[in-house]
Amino acid sequence: MAEPRRQREKAPIPFFLLFLFLLMAALIGGVVARLLPLESGDGAASAPATALPASRDASLKPLVDRTAPAVVNIAVLQPSPLAQNPLLRDPFFRRYFGVPDSALQPAVSAGSGVIVDAKRGLVITNFHVVQNAQAVEVGLRDGRKLAAEPVALAPRLDLAVLRIDGRNLPALPLGDSSKLAVGDYVVAIGNPFGLGQTVTAGIVSATDRPLGTDDSRRFIQTDAPINPGNSGGPLIGLNGEIVGINSALLSPDPRGQGNIGIGFAIPSNVVRRVVAEAGKSE
Repeated sequence: MAEPRRQREKAPIPFFLLFLFLLMAALIGGVVARLLPLESGDGAASAPATALPASRDASLKPLVDRTAPAVVNIAVLQPSPLAQNPLLRDPFFRRYFGVPDSALQPAVSAGSGVIVDAKRGLVITNFHVVQNAQAVEVGLRDGRKLAAEPVALAPRLDLAVLRIDGRNLPALPLGDSSKLAVGDYVVAIGNPFGLGQTVTAGIVSATDRPLGTDDSRRFIQTDAPINPGNSGGPLIGLNGEIVGINSALLSPDPRGQGNIGIGFAIPSNVVRRVVAEAGKSE
């Protein structure tokens, strides 16, 4: 009976050694793990830094520098609405109703346009910008002011082609608006409120958009801010080509003075057809 007792007394020794061995292994493993580089952690931390572009690369400045010189301001001399009323031509009538003589002076309005053919000096703008104009003057970014004459008018499409005579004119090519997709980035350049050349940016919100249930025309809808004075200016893709001509905006203001991010541009493929017709008439 003594031998079994000795075996029971020696049983705890192997268990203690096993426990000690596991403890030492855990300590050694922790030390080694701290010394080894954490490759997976470093990779996860560096991924966002390499995925995000540098701020300089993300700027639209190179695109604007390349395209803005071809965008022009358009000053239009229009007859005064009061002067078109025969009664207001009578000085007695004007005095009786308190209409000042200054109200008979011609009005000057402002819009935008873009040169699409440097050789022929062709400028695209909206028809409503030059409608009833007595004289039209095109102002270039380099400070030149050139008289313009209409070459082709398309009132239903709200497009007008003007011609100017100048040397070393900058111009932008017309792109293929059929390739536009919702979500594409676009830039609008124009002369809102007569402030001077202004650049805004956004995306294509919709394509083939009519302005009413009975409207057969189709527009590009964009959230790039378009305001009064932007009319006739280009909507430009990131490749530097004209994809549309800014024409209208949707606004809760009855006078259409407020921008809510819903603007409309005439597709460049429609513009191309009008420019082609203008070439035939020369």
